[in-house]
Amino acid sequence: MTLVRFAPSPTGRLHLGNAFIALVNSLFARKSGGRFLLRLDDTDQERSTSEFAAAIEADLAWLGIRWDDFARQSERLERYDAAIERLKKSGRLYACYETPEELALKRKAQLTAGKPPVYDRAALALSDAEKSALEAQGIAPHWRFKLQGDDPAWTDLVQGDSHIQIASMSDPVLIRADGVPLYTLASVVDDGEMGVTHIIRGADHISNTGVQLQLFAALGFPPPGFAHLPLISDAEGQGLSKRIGSLSLESLRDSGLEPLAIASLLLRLGQGEPPEICADWQALVEAFDIAKFGHATPRLSEDDLTAMNARLLHTLPYEAVADRLPEGADAALWEAVKGNIQRLSEIPDWQRIVAGQPDSQPTADMELLDAAAGLLPPEPWDAATWKGWTKSVQEATGRKGKALFLPLRLALTGREHGPELANLLPLIGRKRVLERLCRR
Repeated sequence: MTLVRFAPSPTGRLHLGNAFIALVNSLFARKSGGRFLLRLDDTDQERSTSEFAAAIEADLAWLGIRWDDFARQSERLERYDAAIERLKKSGRLYACYETPEELALKRKAQLTAGKPPVYDRAALALSDAEKSALEAQGIAPHWRFKLQGDDPAWTDLVQGDSHIQIASMSDPVLIRADGVPLYTLASVVDDGEMGVTHIIRGADHISNTGVQLQLFAALGFPPPGFAHLPLISDAEGQGLSKRIGSLSLESLRDSGLEPLAIASLLLRLGQGEPPEICADWQALVEAFDIAKFGHATPRLSEDDLTAMNARLLHTLPYEAVADRLPEGADAALWEAVKGNIQRLSEIPDWQRIVAGQPDSQPTADMELLDAAAGLLPPEPWDAATWKGWTKSVQEATGRKGKALFLPLRLALTGREHGPELANLLPLIGRKRVLERLCRR
């Protein structure tokens, strides 16, 4: 069975780039009838917090992403210890004692000489006595994984035939000097032991894939499939970062955006297609095809999200939003105004305009408003009342077009633009309409 995973570090809030990766993994699982694992990569105890972990779960749930399985790396430390011992015994993991400053000097010297800044494996030449002497000085080793053999190659579901030149890479550090296993090791152990069949992530991880393929083999795990997705950028082409809150899911939720609008836009942009609303999660699954994802970096702005959100709201029936509308906002109001709003947060304004007091406007055209007040028909009113009333006013005053409709709209709503007045007029009611026409 297909098993994919989304494995964020709980060191900040999720942004749209993270949401994109989670969404694609979830849709891939649903499309193939597989399972989706949420795994918190929380071995970095200095920066990981329970608050961020809870926020990640809340953000994903709000977006509509459900997971079938859940895991925390912090609960699997003994599994990494076991893998470390296997790698040490096989000679693939070796102790290094250089300080960060010493490594920086080595890289600088290599670059000055026109050589690639690849670790020189000097630690492999240390004798046991030299290692003991260094440790006696209080220098704890970090541990590197020895790369070897042919260049790793794979057929990427997005990038196509891919390979990594091992000779251009340093042996990666898998264990810090304080004994904490790093992402590369923990991730491979988890993916291998949990049976992850496909690793779907951002293209910024392509260079990690070569190392991880060698690690899978060294630990005796079959290699998974890989898909490296284009990275989402903001409107200026800058990458998104959870550390600065770029288009965070938290901020988008607080701004009143609909999760389905966000998911629809992310999917369409990723697949290089014009934005189109998916009516529900099943429609997202049906529209999903990982073969459609390309290499180009999609740009995403809040304006794009707002436009997609508006398109979604314009299609929703009252039942889909009733439990999120303010008290007193009924089906008639929703149907009257939904075609002219971008966020649900705008509904209270239209409640006030309909049933309360609209923004005041200059009363420069009182002659027209007086005539309109005198021709106001009796109730009951319906959607045809506006047309009949304005026709009478036009015949009495000779006004038509903008000269007729704009003064009436300003008087009744306080705004130059908005929903069809044919739908608003019965909601405002004759008493309030008359008061607004006669207001000085």
